[in-house]
Amino acid sequence: MGVPIEGAPIQIHSYKHNGHIHRIWDETTVLKGTQTLIIGANDRTLVTESDGRTWVTREPAICYFHSQYWFNVIGMIREDGIYYYCNISSPYIFDGDSIKYIDYDLDIKVFPDMTFNLLDEDEYERHRKEMKYPDVIDQILKKNVEKLIRWIRQRKGPFSPDFIDIWYERYLTYRG
Repeated sequence: MGVPIEGAPIQIHSYKHNGHIHRIWDETTVLKGTQTLIIGANDRTLVTESDGRTWVTREPAICYFHSQYWFNVIGMIREDGIYYYCNISSPYIFDGDSIKYIDYDLDIKVFPDMTFNLLDEDEYERHRKEMKYPDVIDQILKKNVEKLIRWIRQRKGPFSPDFIDIWYERYLTYRG
């Protein structure tokens, strides 16, 4: 697995457990890239859904991917504060052009006051049966939901108070 170059544009590819593409973000700027961590940013980027529909993101976002954790975090910068959308997912891989991961349906939405909601439990249960998620994957995902909730409560990693602001400032230097 290569390491992305800081300042370079990459794509983000989200898949489902059955190998089908779920969603593609057209362009994200790499802010930090190591063997285990990628931090990226995008603003008004084109997103293509599995059925071909497209839409454009509405606000700047900082994306946090780690190769050891079964989740990724997107911090969206809005006028009334930072909202986080956390995907329970496989750890990412980087193939030289794009970040790739498997989206496992469960999501956590975190509000500017750090309250949060676990989302899509019904979708998870449906897909778990349809796509036959192995028990070991189910256990890993549930443990990572717990870990993510601890991170939110402890304001750890991408939830730490200045994380989004620091990386957004870095992003602005690449935008000129």
